[in-house]
Amino acid sequence: MCIGIRSFPNTGGGTESELNSLFGFSEAPEYRNGDDCPAKTLQREALTSCDTSLIHVAMTLDSEYLRGSMAAVHSVLRHASCPENVFLHFIAAEFNPVSPRVLSRLVRSIFPSLNFKVYIFREDTVINLISSSIRTALENPLNYARNYLDDILDLCVDRVIYLDSDLVLVDDIQNLWNVKLHESRTIGTPEYCHANFTKYFTDSFWSDPVLSRVFESRNPCYFNTGVMLMDLQKWREGNYRRKIENWMELQRKKRIYELGSLPPFLLVFGGNVEPIDHRWNQHGLGGDNVAGSCRSMHPGPVSLLHWSGKGKPWVRLDQKSPCPLDYVWEPYDLYNVDKVKVQNQQQHQSVFSTNLIYFS
Repeated sequence: MCIGIRSFPNTGGGTESELNSLFGFSEAPEYRNGDDCPAKTLQREALTSCDTSLIHVAMTLDSEYLRGSMAAVHSVLRHASCPENVFLHFIAAEFNPVSPRVLSRLVRSIFPSLNFKVYIFREDTVINLISSSIRTALENPLNYARNYLDDILDLCVDRVIYLDSDLVLVDDIQNLWNVKLHESRTIGTPEYCHANFTKYFTDSFWSDPVLSRVFESRNPCYFNTGVMLMDLQKWREGNYRRKIENWMELQRKKRIYELGSLPPFLLVFGGNVEPIDHRWNQHGLGGDNVAGSCRSMHPGPVSLLHWSGKGKPWVRLDQKSPCPLDYVWEPYDLYNVDKVKVQNQQQHQSVFSTNLIYFS
């Protein structure tokens, strides 16, 4: 299903600084552990994902959301009390326009001291299970990679925090990692019980006397799958990947929902998640899936801001039409827009000069 990539030597593909310049990113500051951090059992050069002192974070990595992913990682490291104990697991598509090999080298050039691993996700694993959604972006196979983390990551990783690429943390990720999952709970995430749960499924679902009984013994609430604490050992034992796939197969035969990868999670876990404080997913800041209009935060303290929805902060900032909360995301952005503009102008001038010489 996947191939793991740890790191790559520089083999004639340009220096790391040249790679950074090509994509327009600046190198992030160095973030080091304090004296109170638990000691790693291995040095960074020999560190593996099996080190018991690590905080495991999984994210997808692709060219379209690369800018958001790098800002998210930057925010994690900036606020972490023990940044050297954070291990990133990046899932990249096999046929992404920018190859996983190049993406891996780019991450290394931006975060030279980051502990990470890149995995190549074979899209044919899930492509035949995906049905059309209300927004094309929601049909990206990488959106479903979270379903397969139990197979993708090393078997020694029995716990992981999954994060979307359109968010930033403003709190220590150790606090989220420390949340305990009770014995019957496989995932932990903030629940939103005031939301209209019925709207996430079609009328044909609720009118079916068999399907609608799936929630009969549960009290389900809406939750967002962009921030999840996952017990991978329980996930494997419960064969939850297959349970999610079963609902996706049914969706292909009988349309029971409209919204991408979220509803199968609601069907499997709704009413049986570890409720985490709302501060860990102030979601919906990207507006709805159609207009992407500005939204304000939910009341209460904030540890994580999430631009779920159509509007993304980097797009709105570049278009000079940001929402007020997009300015909170901006300090974590490592993409140098002005540098890219200069490079593009230089390239155009070079092409223009070449054409003048050719036609003279």
